[in-house]
Amino acid sequence: MLVLSRQRDESIMIGDDVVVTIVDVRGDRVRLGIEAPSEIPVHRREVYEAIHRENQRSASMQRKDVDPLR
Repeated sequence: MLVLSRQRDESIMIGDDVVVTIVDVRGDRVRLGIEAPSEIPVHRREVYEAIHRENQRSASMQRKDVDPLR
């Protein structure tokens, strides 16, 4: 893991297309602004993990699980 120190209004670049800016720091909370192309999904980690779990659950469904939904 790369660890960087940044102050408010400073940014880091990820590749050529993603900019992460420190918007605000209050106590132990940091607000980030993320600029990325629309084709790059940006989620909080817990949301990403929930999407991943749901996709796995959907992919493992069998025909008998879907037919009652019709």
